[in-house]
Amino acid sequence: MARNWVVRSLALGHAIKNRVRPLFFNAHHRLPSLPSKSSLFATATVTASSQLSLLPSFHHSHSFSSAAAPSDVVLVNSEEEFNNILTKVQDNSLHAIFYFTAVWCGPCRFISPIVGELSKKYPHVTTYKIDIDQEAIQGTLGKLQITSVPTLHFFQNGKKADELMGADVARLNYITEKLFKKD
Repeated sequence: MARNWVVRSLALGHAIKNRVRPLFFNAHHRLPSLPSKSSLFATATVTASSQLSLLPSFHHSHSFSSAAAPSDVVLVNSEEEFNNILTKVQDNSLHAIFYFTAVWCGPCRFISPIVGELSKKYPHVTTYKIDIDQEAIQGTLGKLQITSVPTLHFFQNGKKADELMGADVARLNYITEKLFKKD
């Protein structure tokens, strides 16, 4: 049992380091050899019959970094700045998206370029990016009950209209189109 956890940890570490899907396998089967660094565009999967099949890798043409925000996304660096922005959004009945993220979060890195594209698609909606690991923002996270990332809060006409937890791209597109599409 302990060996399985070690093997899974090594496989996941390899997948993260090489930006490929981790190996999925049944715990009762032996783990195949890990792919080489040159196989960034293929992933191995062990099927129930223990045959190896190749799947296309998770290859995305956008940056995987969650650290740098797209140019249309406003970075929020402190609790005071967040509170001022939230007050402005509410008082002026503005449309806004508050995107809570973390640099270490894989789903955040996946969805970050999509949030950037949506901020360009809906220029009348301001997107604010908040890194949850900043010391200066910790009080706000507790008040807003941000317990996981990515979390997005959608404000329409200054009022919170919806919330999305997780990297559900289809739902993200649905919510933004429902709330912010101009007729």
